[in-house]
Amino acid sequence: MRRSARTPNRRLYRYRSALALAVVATVLLVWLAVGVGIIGADGDPANVLYAGVLAVGILAAAAARFEPRGMSRALFAMAAVQVLVTIVALVMGLGQPYSPPLELVGVNGLFVGLFGTSAVLFMRAARS
Repeated sequence: MRRSARTPNRRLYRYRSALALAVVATVLLVWLAVGVGIIGADGDPANVLYAGVLAVGILAAAAARFEPRGMSRALFAMAAVQVLVTIVALVMGLGQPYSPPLELVGVNGLFVGLFGTSAVLFMRAARS
């Protein structure tokens, strides 16, 4: 009985942690893409590709009604779109010479890791 009494608190903690990480990662993504420019120099139109990551996240989260299991899927989808944006930028040579390939992979890999970690936390919140 003691374990079940702690479960709601653990679930809420995991959900809030996942949500906080997702929000921080999203704000950081917007700030870097719009303000600094992840692909190329500041103001490079290629940074509009990151709007797709945000659109997928917003639509998927709304469809999931912010339930933990659906939010996990939404964050995994955001990570997948982030990878897709990276591949498109690398294949098309976007951002050259300001953003070398290693920099694009590193920065986008950071966001894939943040979104993926948040997704795992949401998944654990759904299981508790």
